[in-house]
Amino acid sequence: MSPESFRQLVWRKSSYSGNEGGECVEVAARTAMIHVRDSKDIHQPHLSMRTDSWAAFVAFAAAD
Repeated sequence: MSPESFRQLVWRKSSYSGNEGGECVEVAARTAMIHVRDSKDIHQPHLSMRTDSWAAFVAFAAAD
């Protein structure tokens, strides 16, 4: 991903994240990729994965 494309990403935090800080991640969705970053240190490298991998991760995390 080019630096220009990265700057154009629209990041969002989970609605479950509070405003008091703590451990949060932000996600940005593109056509075929999901990007994840640490909301406390947004200038560090981020994780990118295909949308099907993200869906599998979310399903696993939501399972009891």
